[in-house]
Amino acid sequence: MIEFKNISKHYQLKGQTLRALDQINLQIPTGSIFGIIGYSGAGKSTLIRLINLLERPNAGQVIIHQKDFTALNARELRQERAHIGMIFQHFNLLQTKTVAANIEMPMKLLGWNKAEREKRLNELLEFIDLKHKKDAYPDELSGGQKQRVGIARALANHPKILLCDEATSALDPQTTKSVLELLKKINREQGITIVMVTHEMDVIESVCDYVAVMEQGKVIETGSTLEIFSQPQHPTTKSFIQTVLQQQLPINILNNLENQNQHSIYCLKFLGKSAQETVIQAVIKQFDISLNILFANMTEIDGAVIGQMFIQLLGDASVIQQALEFLQANGVEVEQSGVQA
Repeated sequence: MIEFKNISKHYQLKGQTLRALDQINLQIPTGSIFGIIGYSGAGKSTLIRLINLLERPNAGQVIIHQKDFTALNARELRQERAHIGMIFQHFNLLQTKTVAANIEMPMKLLGWNKAEREKRLNELLEFIDLKHKKDAYPDELSGGQKQRVGIARALANHPKILLCDEATSALDPQTTKSVLELLKKINREQGITIVMVTHEMDVIESVCDYVAVMEQGKVIETGSTLEIFSQPQHPTTKSFIQTVLQQQLPINILNNLENQNQHSIYCLKFLGKSAQETVIQAVIKQFDISLNILFANMTEIDGAVIGQMFIQLLGDASVIQQALEFLQANGVEVEQSGVQA
């Protein structure tokens, strides 16, 4: 368990106090993939750098596996940092060193002998599928290959925790997908706790078990990824989710439809069982109304299906109300033009 207790961090900038983190209380379960998302300046990168104390808080405690890192002396902190790997947005590889030398670097710093280093190096090159690039230099690698080398280097000392600071932001979508699959494999096969900082909600959707949403140095919402996607509470969270699940019709289309028939547009939200049942077909058969499907989207998070559909309902008001009540009784959340029905 990684725990932040009443964490605050501020900087002095041109005579003014900049509050990067303000009273953060957060728990990251052991063995999970935990995402921290927020817009630029939200404080997410500062927060992740507190885990290995590359940044020190002005107040509060960072507790990892029941050990208060903020109370460690320099020698104790160096020992604990050996169990924490980190990968970066821009790879941070040594340009004048080969792939092998880059991966071996942390092992050398910890005094591994040559035979130990060689054995671990071959294991890691096999794991990231880059044995054929062992003697290549970073300039000879693609972006995805560079990040895989960065991941191998971070794994060299068998860490318990892997920190990823915008690790896919510099990659194209296909390469991002392959790197995220590799991170999931690491978590699944090695049980390493992975903490990911990102501004991309589709990264959270793809790999994270839990997520914390940050804004202006505060955690404004946290929970399982499924909870956050299915029941977002804060406007900022809803804005992020909108980038993955289309949550609003284009305003001109909505206005045109509303001008023709006021209060006729509804957003239906499906979760789990309701997303897989034919409730829309049942409504059409059972009620004397016209139902037009305007837009629909579906995704799967942690094995649960989340669906969303915009529809237009036309007909007798009392019959429409009966149809809406039928939908709600079958586990469908109903909103009318952004207002809860």
